[in-house]
Amino acid sequence: MPGPCRGRGIVDVTAGGTCLNYWKAGLGSVPPEVWERLDCEVLILADNRLTELPPALGRLRALHTLDLGHNALTRIPEEIGELAAGLTRYLYLHDNRLASLPEGLCALERLGYLNVGGNPLGRLPEALGAMGGLVELRAQNAGLTELPASAGRLVRLRELWLGGNALTGLPAALGALGELRELELRGNALPRVPEALRTMPLLRRIDLRGNRIGELPAWIAGLPSLEKLDLRWNAVSDTAEPVVALREAGCVVLT
Repeated sequence: MPGPCRGRGIVDVTAGGTCLNYWKAGLGSVPPEVWERLDCEVLILADNRLTELPPALGRLRALHTLDLGHNALTRIPEEIGELAAGLTRYLYLHDNRLASLPEGLCALERLGYLNVGGNPLGRLPEALGAMGGLVELRAQNAGLTELPASAGRLVRLRELWLGGNALTGLPAALGALGELRELELRGNALPRVPEALRTMPLLRRIDLRGNRIGELPAWIAGLPSLEKLDLRWNAVSDTAEPVVALREAGCVVLT
């Protein structure tokens, strides 16, 4: 959770803006006065009982951080796209009841961190690639069966968390994610290591636990930055040549 808010209510932050902190406040709806605080930079509404948000959300254009995690939201208003100029740091939408994400979300092209995990989404927006500012994307336990090819345009991405879905592969376009350092694919249905990883030279950690992988491609031993590869709960042999080669190169391989 963002640091500036230390207690409930209004807290001035060092940059001169305002933080509104309603974490665990038992809210069933957002207090109307929130939508009048046009100077608000950080809004925390996590761990309440919110089921919806009004279009007035789009008025808070000074926001750089918005935490809506752990509520009962079934939809996010399209007006969230009106926050594009300011919402550059964090957006938490995890652990709600969202069956889809608004297209307006993809207008947040400067946003750095997005967490949509723990929602019954089934898919991510086709326009996801427009969010070119993303450095970290978390979409665990979201019922995903595939990723949109446009995700390959998220060229600033350093961390991608996709565990607990039903993925059987990754689009070839993800091979363009040359800045990716950490990839979490635990608990999916992958029959093999996705070929897209082959062109990710900065990958340090890959989590493939609990998939359906029976063997490793020879090229994985050539990933120059790989420090840890977790293959537990797959059928990969501990003595497979790529496993031995990676360990000899100093990589921690768990089988």
